[in-house]
Amino acid sequence: MTKPKDMKRISILLLLAALCAGFSARAQETHRFADRDTCSLYLDIYHPAAGAETALDGHAKPTVLFVFGGGFVGGRRSDPFVRPWFERLNADGYGVVAIDYRLGMKDYKVGKGLVGAYKACDRFVLSQQIGVEDVFSAVSFLAAHPELGVDTGNLVLAGSSAGAIISVASAYAIANGETAGLPDGFRFKGVMSFAGAIISSTGKPKFRSAPCPLLLFHGTADGAVAYEHTGALGKGIWGSSFIAEQLQKKGWNCHIWRFEGSTHDVAAYMDFLWPIEKEFLEKDCTLGIARRTDATLTDDSLPRWKPVTMESIY
Repeated sequence: MTKPKDMKRISILLLLAALCAGFSARAQETHRFADRDTCSLYLDIYHPAAGAETALDGHAKPTVLFVFGGGFVGGRRSDPFVRPWFERLNADGYGVVAIDYRLGMKDYKVGKGLVGAYKACDRFVLSQQIGVEDVFSAVSFLAAHPELGVDTGNLVLAGSSAGAIISVASAYAIANGETAGLPDGFRFKGVMSFAGAIISSTGKPKFRSAPCPLLLFHGTADGAVAYEHTGALGKGIWGSSFIAEQLQKKGWNCHIWRFEGSTHDVAAYMDFLWPIEKEFLEKDCTLGIARRTDATLTDDSLPRWKPVTMESIY
């Protein structure tokens, strides 16, 4: 028989569980934003923490639309690894929307070495393209549902690895007038790219007009996503260094942080580079201040993991 003291303890635990469940329900919502031939796509919404400052000098802080990494073969929109970063953003007054996208390289066999990557380039381009389409669909869904509380006129796109490729490619598409599926006149407030690039099968990518402000993080020894360029005969990956140099020549807003000797680890640095991200979100994205940065650094305090390469992914 349960003792009264035990019953009281159980009642308190049940009450705490109910309160926690209620908090979680308010903090996160899940919605289906698109149905594709092969799958349905969902997004999770994380609202700013209660009491957080959601404006800066009278300007509303943006919502961060996050695109996960995984080599176009895997990954999850709200992986436990990125939750601490979401919580940090929420605590500072930023909403977060984490989205699905179609995995264009899943179950696709890539041959070994540069030859294999070259032959698979068109498939990589397709994977990038459908990822961009899914980002645009998520934006359109949010715009069509203002009751969800996400201002699509105030969005910052962020991505890791394959998600960073999709994010940079999304900004590139908009700058080049490829806006099908987006609300009229749409433009991101900024893009944060953790080891991103642009994949092309038609030669060097060229921005026809100024994109939104870009914040690019990349390891100079990245063996998975090229830091500068890899490929041949007009097919390949053009990385953060190439993109930054092109934008710098035009005088357009771009920040690049080059991690000397770092590999693809940088793709997982979302929660470790908060001071840099915070400054970008506040100055470039919220206040609209035009700035540029080109920095090379080595920081032994940042974590290192087993190197990721094209061969280890595919």
